[in-house]
Amino acid sequence: MHRKIEIIVNNSELAAGTRGASLGPGAIMTAARKANNPFFGLYPLHPLPDYNRFLDQENETEFAKNLIPFKLVFESVAETTRDILNKGAFPLVLAGDHGSAAGTIAGIKAAFPDKRLGVIWIDAHGDLHSPYTTPSGNIHGMPLSLSLGNDNLACQRNTPSERTVRIWDELKHKYTNSVKLNPSDLVFIGVRDTEHEEDHLITQNNITNHTVESVRKEGSKAIVEHVLEQLQSCEIIYVSFDVDSMDPEITSFGTGTPVGNGIFPEEAEEILTLLAQNPKTVCIEFVEVNPCLDNKINTMAETAFSLIDSVAAALQG
Repeated sequence: MHRKIEIIVNNSELAAGTRGASLGPGAIMTAARKANNPFFGLYPLHPLPDYNRFLDQENETEFAKNLIPFKLVFESVAETTRDILNKGAFPLVLAGDHGSAAGTIAGIKAAFPDKRLGVIWIDAHGDLHSPYTTPSGNIHGMPLSLSLGNDNLACQRNTPSERTVRIWDELKHKYTNSVKLNPSDLVFIGVRDTEHEEDHLITQNNITNHTVESVRKEGSKAIVEHVLEQLQSCEIIYVSFDVDSMDPEITSFGTGTPVGNGIFPEEAEEILTLLAQNPKTVCIEFVEVNPCLDNKINTMAETAFSLIDSVAAALQG
């Protein structure tokens, strides 16, 4: 099945805790050009507005850092994703930090309001915090709670300001009339670094996590089969790939929050290409390459580009 790919480039790192993720998409493009691969000349590019200048201004939203400018990023990602889907194309999203995914999910639901969405979250982290539970205030740890519409008030540790709550609640429901994602339609692969507040939500909602050990034991193909079986009632699927899902000793530490004992790049490639071949998959996103932190020059971006190239080939049959 041949898909018409269009690439969204979101350089925002407003939601990250360390600096440099905004350079990730550019580092991936550099990797392609270094390899003399014309990849980024093959598809329409949609570079989104850059709001990183707000990092140089005082944060006004405690427990959700940079939420005011993040709203602009969220809207830009959502509306561009929606517009690409509405014309029948496939958005391939390259983003700085994982906060981008909240906008992507909103855009998918805006394009398909009546379709049941499945989300496959390939990441070291659960990203299930809210302003009420976050230990850091970094929004890249919150995109799934935003999409689930679940603030996890049973584990509340913070009291966000009225302004923070107003914007947060607006984003939870923006572009949709209901929550964007049901917890039964969320599947983790490789998640291995969570806080107890997130563990509470995972347990309470029985969210599936295919661990690195299970990927290694059963093989990537079997894991994808399990995932797609669970999501068989979903009509559309979004795949979000954080490069920190991979083992930093094998790839590099070129990401904001590396965690040891991750999946291998070969496993990631097989999982991603199999998911790309699934006709239900409507969008794939790559996030959190940070060349400023790369201990092997630009290896993380080169690894990410290799995966992106494989995904594009799979999408085009």
